[in-house]
Amino acid sequence: MPTYQQLRLDLAAALTRLLDPREAAAESVRIFEEGLGRSRAWLAAHGDEDAPEAVQRQVEAWLERRRLGEPWAYLLGWTLWRGRRFEVRPTTLIPRPETELVLEAALEVGRHLQVRRCVDVGTGSGILAITLALETAWEVSATDLSPEALEVARTNAATLGAKVAFHAGHLLDPLPGPPGLVVSNPPYVDEADRPTLQPELSFEPSMALFAPERGLALSTELLAEARRREALGCVLEIGAGQGAELVGRARAAGWKRASCHQDLAGHDRILIAF
Repeated sequence: MPTYQQLRLDLAAALTRLLDPREAAAESVRIFEEGLGRSRAWLAAHGDEDAPEAVQRQVEAWLERRRLGEPWAYLLGWTLWRGRRFEVRPTTLIPRPETELVLEAALEVGRHLQVRRCVDVGTGSGILAITLALETAWEVSATDLSPEALEVARTNAATLGAKVAFHAGHLLDPLPGPPGLVVSNPPYVDEADRPTLQPELSFEPSMALFAPERGLALSTELLAEARRREALGCVLEIGAGQGAELVGRARAAGWKRASCHQDLAGHDRILIAF
């Protein structure tokens, strides 16, 4: 019978068929911590203990699903984002660390514009809307086309104690009155890039990933609609290489100031317009 430490090492070795060795080692630690509740400190103290057959079977079941490319967050049913646990399902995108840049930009722009309300468009699992509701005194709303995604977002809001008004519909259509600050991580991936994407993305909802017109269509529509609806400003997550064109489209839509900001890797990531 393998020990816990050997089981973790075997898991990391198996994951190298999907990931590079460093990522495989990190994911094996995550699986032990998040899936089995066995922290690094616990492993250091108890790693030489035999792993029960039930634990071995559970790890093997997870590994089989990972071999098919299914993301770990879907196997687990939740993920951590900004230190909070959010439920995720295959009907919602898995939150990415870089989306925290959208949140930070929204907080900064909101303070600058002295906003009192905001809307998270295409909320998915609700990470932006819920976090803004918990970290500000703003009146927060959220929209999404997917009833299934809204169900997850409502569950997350209730679990975390966030007050968010959720609305079903396209972009700003279901929202009554001026929206205040518009925040969004809209679909922005070019459909033509689908064959080159990581296999794990095939498990995530296409409607939350891909957009027409080289990935620019929904961002462009939202910028124009937010301007017509007299929003105070927009903070959008965008794709690499989209910044210059979307800045031009924002200005064409009537926004006086529009700028693109890069992530830590130097890729276009945030569009700000007000």
